[in-house]
Amino acid sequence: MIHDITVFHEPPAAEEYVNLRLKAGLSGKDIEASRRGLANSLFAVTLRLHGELIGMGRVIGDGGCMFHVVDIAVSPEHQGKGLGKKIMSEVTAYLDRNAVKGAYVSLMADVPADRLYQQFGFEHSAPASVGMYKKYN
Repeated sequence: MIHDITVFHEPPAAEEYVNLRLKAGLSGKDIEASRRGLANSLFAVTLRLHGELIGMGRVIGDGGCMFHVVDIAVSPEHQGKGLGKKIMSEVTAYLDRNAVKGAYVSLMADVPADRLYQQFGFEHSAPASVGMYKKYN
């Protein structure tokens, strides 16, 4: 079945983006906010099986100094088949082509997903720094 998967370098539609995030256990997002955010992606990769979105990842940021890897998600029925690695390979290839010397690339990772990101050179920032966030309600 893996050989039937098609890789695209474009963001998904907002509705399928929100649906895949929820299916994969990520937080829900507002449709209108999703439309705006997806349109402002620096890079996006989507994996589709017979047209259905089954995996995705994005890079956001300013394109020079700061890059942030977000939305790495694979539909639960397709997890454990190397698709997360495929997405991260595409993301890493984009970063290798576009991040200049001194660029800062960050991501927030849930445990145990951090093991995937470590395979691509990401390291825990603590104790030198810690991740923080502010959510608007």
